[in-house]
Amino acid sequence: MASEINMPSPVCLIENSHQELVANQEALEILSAIKKPVVVVAIVGFYRTGKSYLMNKLAGKQNGFSLGSTVQSHTKGIWMWCVPHPQKPEYTLVLLDTEGLEDIEKGDNQNDCWIFALSVLLSSTFIYNSMGIINQQAMDRLQYPSELTDLIKAKSSPEQSDIDDSANFVGFFPIFVWILRDFCLDLEVNGNPITPDEYLESSLALRKGTDEKTKHFNEPRLCIRKFFPKRKCFVFDRPAQKKDLSKLETLREEYLSGEFVEQVAEFTSYIFSSSDVKTLSGGIKVNGPRLQNLVLTYVNAISSGKLPCMENAVLALAETENSAAVQKAIKHYEEQMNQKVQLPTETLQELLDLHRPIESEAIEVFMKNSFKDVDQKFQKELGDQLDAKLDAFVKKNIDMSSARCSDLLKEIFGPLEEEVKQGTFSKPGGYYLCLQKKQELEKKYNQAPGKGLQAAEMLKKYFESKEDVAKTLLKTDQSLTEKEKKIEVERIKAKAAKAANRELKEMQRKHMLMMEEKEKSYQEHVKQLTEKMQKEREEMMAEQQRIMSLKLQEQERLLKEGFQDESRKLHEEIKKIKNDKPPCSIL
Repeated sequence: MASEINMPSPVCLIENSHQELVANQEALEILSAIKKPVVVVAIVGFYRTGKSYLMNKLAGKQNGFSLGSTVQSHTKGIWMWCVPHPQKPEYTLVLLDTEGLEDIEKGDNQNDCWIFALSVLLSSTFIYNSMGIINQQAMDRLQYPSELTDLIKAKSSPEQSDIDDSANFVGFFPIFVWILRDFCLDLEVNGNPITPDEYLESSLALRKGTDEKTKHFNEPRLCIRKFFPKRKCFVFDRPAQKKDLSKLETLREEYLSGEFVEQVAEFTSYIFSSSDVKTLSGGIKVNGPRLQNLVLTYVNAISSGKLPCMENAVLALAETENSAAVQKAIKHYEEQMNQKVQLPTETLQELLDLHRPIESEAIEVFMKNSFKDVDQKFQKELGDQLDAKLDAFVKKNIDMSSARCSDLLKEIFGPLEEEVKQGTFSKPGGYYLCLQKKQELEKKYNQAPGKGLQAAEMLKKYFESKEDVAKTLLKTDQSLTEKEKKIEVERIKAKAAKAANRELKEMQRKHMLMMEEKEKSYQEHVKQLTEKMQKEREEMMAEQQRIMSLKLQEQERLLKEGFQDESRKLHEEIKKIKNDKPPCSIL
């Protein structure tokens, strides 16, 4: 269980070595063991701005993420710390601390762009940490949101428009939290106090105009408003006197600014209560193995020179999990059949009646563990495997019944065969004497329990194998006239024909039963798929409503500010989202 994972300190999740990003195997193995849904909180910002201190606070520790105490960037790559969620025990809190942006030692901001993009892609709450106030310089330094459309694809199709991407980004993207450190201004406008959130919104207000300077001013603000419609702001006082800042991780709380301590407490409380589980399109909750898969998919795409594609990442995740879901369902079916079905059964119908609810359970197991099964590829594979498993159980049922009947026939008719060999019936009247004994033993055989569905078939085959012996006894019995012998031969033929006819009808009946069973199986697949797709449709509709609600809020803001063109673009996005119909194909 995730709560049992003991991580005394963070580990590197994505290494940044020589401007190359590589997923760390140790961290991936830790994620693979976390079965609970994960709340992923990532922080980015410029180096030496105290990001690691805040992440340690979220982990409930004084230290852990490296703070450093010099002007040199300390954290390299993306570091991960998985801890039990302090307020929601059903979740695991995954904290991601990133290396500082614009580290002069790197000399290339492409690496910063990828760190920023990966933090957005992997998190459910994204924290941007900066120093001072929000002014044009702060906006100019935060150029990364405007580059996200050049770094990330929402859909795999090259025909997707910017409108499609924007709408899909909102569905995938995290809450945006802007933290302003060492904030020294009074939060007020025209003498009236305002909240940090109101300060952020006023800072994101657009300017009217079409000149290059106005476009440059508006672009980063528009990107934040478009891609992060759910956003929050916190302001922090300077935590301590300048001489104590270098030893912040060892400084006792009484030496910290009281305002700063309160502000950090408010911030951590918000993150714990408001940060959601990392969720993918379609309401798919991410757990440790899924996060592991996303890390690998995105990092491998970047390493191969491709743009990380959110849709491809989800489909790759689905491919892996749906394949595992098929095996999990088949394992359940086999275990339950072996536990609950005592072979051999007396009839095929009895076996099928026992199989049906177990098959239904197996389909349910698959449905619970699968998602985005395009064209029901994996469900069809499950159906084929379940058909094969049923056929195997039917054959095993026949084989076990045949073996049991064979042993019983030897046990019951063995003494009679020995008497025939010793010539007991090679005398006048011996044929009918043998026939009488044979009928008595047949009755005994028919009364024996636990023979299974092959009882009649095996008895028929046994008698057929002894036909030559019976014919010899009949032919050599001197007490019988030729006419009596002919009558007996005809009686035997009639009995054999009747048995053959009965066998043919039984074969036809069994074939019909199997055909009916396959139809019932198909209908059970359709029924459960219909229920699952209805649930997914409802979840998708709810997701669409959430996205449209956020977009509508932003559209209203733009209208109030007098930006009709931007409002119209948002209106087109909303229409596109509204017209997107969830899939409704059935097997």
